[in-house]
Amino acid sequence: MRIAVVQMNQGSDKAANIAQARRLIEGAVAADRPDMVTLPETWTNLGGGREARMRAAETLPEPGGAGGEAYEFLREVARAHRIHVHGGSIIEAGGEGEKLFNTSLLFDPDGRELARYRKIHLFDITAPDGTGYRESALYGAGTALACVDAGGVRWGLTVCYDMRFAEQFAALRAMGAEAILVPSNFTLQTGKDHWEVLLRARAIETQCWIAAAASWGAYEERGATRQVYGHSLVVDPWGHVVAKCSDGMGWATARIDPAVTARVRRDMPVLEHRAARRVEALDAARRVEALDAARRVEALDAARRGDAPDGGR
Repeated sequence: MRIAVVQMNQGSDKAANIAQARRLIEGAVAADRPDMVTLPETWTNLGGGREARMRAAETLPEPGGAGGEAYEFLREVARAHRIHVHGGSIIEAGGEGEKLFNTSLLFDPDGRELARYRKIHLFDITAPDGTGYRESALYGAGTALACVDAGGVRWGLTVCYDMRFAEQFAALRAMGAEAILVPSNFTLQTGKDHWEVLLRARAIETQCWIAAAASWGAYEERGATRQVYGHSLVVDPWGHVVAKCSDGMGWATARIDPAVTARVRRDMPVLEHRAARRVEALDAARRVEALDAARRVEALDAARRGDAPDGGR
């Protein structure tokens, strides 16, 4: 399977963002003939404050039902080009009185929704320059993992900040993931230091392909200009970056090779080693617990006989 990671410079105008995504996807399809394209995190909106995000939000249908403008665009592109389309993430309306959700969607070449994932780890941090980010002020957190078969590959779904939580990626590997999607809006400050090294680490740990489409460039947020890092990339299960975008809008394409996955996992069977060590650790813990319990019983018996220290007091 060939996958193209699409790098956008979206803003707060939803219609303009959809038009930009269409141009980039069509360019990638014409040039590289991918079997799947993947878009960045919240590609329908970046910046503009709460009001812009609310305007961009869509109520997602039941699978098979008609959705909003972005949802139907993703289905249309999948059908038109006969490809799998991973819609990065879009802003999901949570219902009246509820928070929004940062939600990832995957469609097959017939436009059928294959998977839906709500971002679990929300970006509530203070950047090195003192800029605060509080995703939880507007978004609710997801509670379920997502892993699905598409195009002969088993894909795990994550979003951006999830990449800092290795246990989530390990859980996806345990669910059978061979490749993991990581659509992102990574800040410039954190991106230049952490973006590539984290994605390569997640690939090495899980022995999965990592496909991370990211937003790039400047956007406006409540009167201030912010920057996102870009550098969309694909990493193989050995941790090599096999495709990468430079600065600017565009795409990078790589082939997901199952033979590489199989070879890495055969030669370094870390999942089996981890399982074996867990069993050993549990057995050791049980032995310690049994020993402690025996000692407690002995101490109680001694206390009853009155020959323990301070016995009878």
